[in-house]
Amino acid sequence: MAVTIKGYIRENGAVGIRNHVLILPLDDLSNSAAVGVSKLIRGTTVIPHPYGRLQFGRDLDLFFHILAGTGANPNVAGVIIIGIEENWANKVADEIAKTGKPVEVFPIEGYGDLRTIERASRKALEMVQDASEKQRTEVDISSIVMSIKCGESDTTSGLASNPAVGVVVDRMVDQGATVMFGETSELTGAEDIVADKMATPELREKFMKIYKEYVDIIQREGVDLLGSQPTQGNIKGGLSTIEEKALGNIQKLGHRKVNCVLDYLDPLNKSKDGGTLCFVNTSSAGAEAVTLFAAKGSVIHLFTTGQGNVVGHPIIPVIKITANPKTASQMSEHIDVDVSDLLDLKISLEEAGERIYQYMLRVMNGRLTRAEVLQHDEFSPIKLYISA
Repeated sequence: MAVTIKGYIRENGAVGIRNHVLILPLDDLSNSAAVGVSKLIRGTTVIPHPYGRLQFGRDLDLFFHILAGTGANPNVAGVIIIGIEENWANKVADEIAKTGKPVEVFPIEGYGDLRTIERASRKALEMVQDASEKQRTEVDISSIVMSIKCGESDTTSGLASNPAVGVVVDRMVDQGATVMFGETSELTGAEDIVADKMATPELREKFMKIYKEYVDIIQREGVDLLGSQPTQGNIKGGLSTIEEKALGNIQKLGHRKVNCVLDYLDPLNKSKDGGTLCFVNTSSAGAEAVTLFAAKGSVIHLFTTGQGNVVGHPIIPVIKITANPKTASQMSEHIDVDVSDLLDLKISLEEAGERIYQYMLRVMNGRLTRAEVLQHDEFSPIKLYISA
């Protein structure tokens, strides 16, 4: 029996589960004007950030990729881009425009903040009113692109919450959906297991090349990562080595083959033969990873946590899942799904996965996550190296 949800079908056929009008500053100098528009026009979502000046090369390409991908995300109905000048802003706008959604650029040079805020606000007003008439339409769940990650992990993560997410991943892939995972450095000690999950030798080779390049950068610094990997929270939760952390981390991947491998700048291409399980080269930092997943097209994110993590995102709902009863109680305002009874053997792994899956369907159909209600709008573009 086909599973359906009610989502927003965008101009290019992609399906979103939220309906944001985005105010997107191209650079750090444009944050004030972008925030000014958001304060005047109810129903807009603004994403301030510290980058966009004097970046170059691959770092600049990745920055454009993240901004354009965020605006192109199916959870976005329309985009206002504000930049100190218009050339770079137009580059991002041109990529977003390929989706068919409305996008407008407003430069600050020659106008100043106040006139820019007025001009952009008038257009944002129109976009919000137009977006308010968008209706949810029944669509097959195979149209969904989602992502998964863990953060502030502990022993309960690998034992319970991550395997429960793995049940959901298997189900979504079997239903033809697309699931992305990453956390490149946190695969250390389990990278061979992930490599063995690759569907083809070519994908295995690409994955191992990405992984080795990432680890080589870390090793060249000649530092002991203990405290960064595993984090202080991981160590407190009983994970003493990166290998322990990795073996628990990969439980989220379920049992399906990985049939997609993406480096930073690679576009997402869904499998033509059913569902897609896709490795994406990402940092293990929560906000950075979720930001890149959203830029690749994820419209919803499953985030497991043991010790307690609070990360959210401005345009995609982040569902927090824990199997730690202490965290579920003491950080209850952040936890959407509690599967701690799995550790008590009161429910089966399949029942825990079903609990997460059913909650995820409710969020897809409009229910707000705790992170959304608490205004956790973390947005963190990945920075590869110094600016000019």
